[in-house]
Amino acid sequence: MRHTVHADVRFLLDHQAPGGAYVASPSFSQYPFGWLRDGAFIAHALQRAGERASAEAFHGWVARAVGRREGDVRRLIADRAAGRAVDHGRMLPARFMLDGRSEAGDWPDFQLDGYGQWLWSLGEHARGGPLPGVVCDAARLVADYLAAFWDEPCYDAWEEGRTQHHTSTLASVAAGLRAASRLLDPGYGVAADTAWRFVLGRCVEDGHFVKSARNPAVDASLVWLATPLELVGDEDPAFARTLAVIERDLWRPDGLLRYRTDTFYGGGAWVLLTAGLAWHHARAGRRARAAELLAVVERHRGADGGLPEQVPTEGTDAWFLDYWTRRWGPSASPLLWSHAMVVSARLELAGG
Repeated sequence: MRHTVHADVRFLLDHQAPGGAYVASPSFSQYPFGWLRDGAFIAHALQRAGERASAEAFHGWVARAVGRREGDVRRLIADRAAGRAVDHGRMLPARFMLDGRSEAGDWPDFQLDGYGQWLWSLGEHARGGPLPGVVCDAARLVADYLAAFWDEPCYDAWEEGRTQHHTSTLASVAAGLRAASRLLDPGYGVAADTAWRFVLGRCVEDGHFVKSARNPAVDASLVWLATPLELVGDEDPAFARTLAVIERDLWRPDGLLRYRTDTFYGGGAWVLLTAGLAWHHARAGRRARAAELLAVVERHRGADGGLPEQVPTEGTDAWFLDYWTRRWGPSASPLLWSHAMVVSARLELAGG
């Protein structure tokens, strides 16, 4: 197990850009960028593995990328405070080029969850020592941005559902603002609590958390509410019910689906989500289940040691799988986020 963790950690370090960004995938045509969402989970895994310098470099990269846009963000916040209409094309981007520049394209870019996850990851990083002033300044800017726009409908973690309030997005924002309240100003806790109350009031149906407000389905990203965001515990009744429904509705022989009606690459099983579920079960003390899930993950490791984004599984739609493959080639492999979730799960299982 230690060798596997070491190999995955080495893989992540080898694919960190000189400026601190983590490329989403070094070989997939659509993923040569750095997403805050992927990077937040990667930096946290490396921090736990003892690679603090790598996490610090990532947080510095985010701070510089965001800091370049301070004037634009402050104008956005002022427009919101004045009740003026805000063009979503002006919002902070979900992904950056590896040198920190924005990437002009038609990708679904307005996503708040990555900024909340960055603040959460930064808060975990700060437990190991003080943060540079430039990083604190960027964190304050992001916290102000999230406090102003937390309730703005946006794309979800899967870059879908532009007009909805997504539970895992709102949870990520709440967790990020809670981290900001510890790091910067207790006042951010008010916005965090407001966002979380929205989740509890609008995103729970039939006794469990749901994919988004008024959408009663479950989504595998709901596991993040407990692990790693710690907004609820494993014993929370609504979360326990959510976990049971996720395992009943989304589990397949090759791993965990994102959600039941997924059609991206045919709706395959996602390695990073299977590993994330293992991470949660390990944290909750269900070691045998965690080990079982990680064994499923290892079945998908390539000869070069790489882990893919997703794999076809029972129920995969052949037409959509062929469509996406013809458009972009095989599913992204290797995907750094998959490796990071395996590192976190294995460290948790090992008690690290």
